Amino acid sequence: MKSAKLQEMLMKTLMPIANKVEQNRYLGAVKDGMVANVPIIIVGSFCTLPIALGNLFGDGSIGDFFRMLTPILGYAGKFTTDILSVYSALFIANALASRYKIQNGETGIIAILFHLLLCGVVQEDGSLSIAYLGASGLFASVISGIVSVEITRFMENKGLMIRLPNSVPPMVAESFAALFPLVGNTAVALILTNLSTSLGGDVFPALLMKALAPAISSMDSLPMLLIVIFLSQLFWFFGLHGASITSAVWSSFAIAYGTENIAAYAAGQPIPHIFTYALFNCVLQATGSGLTLGLVIFMLRSKAKSFSAMGKAAIIPSLFGINEPVIFGVPIILNPFLFIPFVFGPLVVTLLTWFSMSSGLVMKPIANPPGFMPPGVGAFLMTFDWKIVVLVFVCIAFMALFYYPFFKLMEAEELKKEQAAERK
Repeated sequence: MKSAKLQEMLMKTLMPIANKVEQNRYLGAVKDGMVANVPIIIVGSFCTLPIALGNLFGDGSIGDFFRMLTPILGYAGKFTTDILSVYSALFIANALASRYKIQNGETGIIAILFHLLLCGVVQEDGSLSIAYLGASGLFASVISGIVSVEITRFMENKGLMIRLPNSVPPMVAESFAALFPLVGNTAVALILTNLSTSLGGDVFPALLMKALAPAISSMDSLPMLLIVIFLSQLFWFFGLHGASITSAVWSSFAIAYGTENIAAYAAGQPIPHIFTYALFNCVLQATGSGLTLGLVIFMLRSKAKSFSAMGKAAIIPSLFGINEPVIFGVPIILNPFLFIPFVFGPLVVTLLTWFSMSSGLVMKPIANPPGFMPPGVGAFLMTFDWKIVVLVFVCIAFMALFYYPFFKLMEAEELKKEQAAERK
């Protein structure tokens, strides 16, 4: 009875928050735009592989070979992670324009121009500095993407656009339709840039980073990471995609941290951050939210026919980090037997991971490998440290032990139901 009342109270508290987050067009656009950056980060991070492999093999012909590749592949990094915020502005603008159903194909280009005007710094020799076009410009890219679309939308709604007859080719018509929004966005970006330098005494992204400094530093902390994991698991328990909801808030920080780590490693500097997008996917959510591989194995060997069937169906997806079949099939959702291990077990995993990395026992993230990889594989590619593979399997084993007593209680209840059904 108490469990039912607790669930009802949590549902009343969490559902309105989750719905507001999911329905907010700006948070949704930021989340989608940041996630769209991931392939670019993967390419950029893998360009640092020769450095990692050179360090791994040490002195010798193999190590020398990888060190020879470093400047060659590193060149690609200049056009991926080093200017990541430019792509981010494009993706966020496209995501927001899609929500507004704005059809103008020039929206992304306008966002890029807006962002370059805000964050590009022209040096005395006339060259363009990319100092604020990488990780340090990611938060400015949120403003560039959103504001540029809002200006375009405002001008479109007010009819401040050049509209040509239908007989004109669409490409030409779109170019002319974008002219006034392009002028409007340029004007606003120039005003912001000049106000920043004249009144603030620094370029816009630098001022923004100073203003966000408390939030930026607090996100890469153990308390904040514990909150992120707790809320992600809690939302999942109530049938809401926890990572999708919470990432609307933390993804921009985690991606910025990951990009800074890649740059620091490439420059031979200490790795500054622990909380990255790759850490969340490859370690804290290994085999899926709640690290449910152990639970799947228990079901696979269960005497309960329903659990055995579910284990067979879920084992392969779970090995690749896809555990929706378990969450919705068991179900874990609103299951009082699994509430404690599913919600609170990952917090222990987070503590173990944080202290392993902060103490130097395990390497911090230096790359962003693709998701949906077998346990340990993505973590190794994220750090090139074999000890993190051990850590991942220790975490999975811990979670299996945590799930076991609760699973046995749930299995006993399921067996009673199956036996009762057979007697009918």
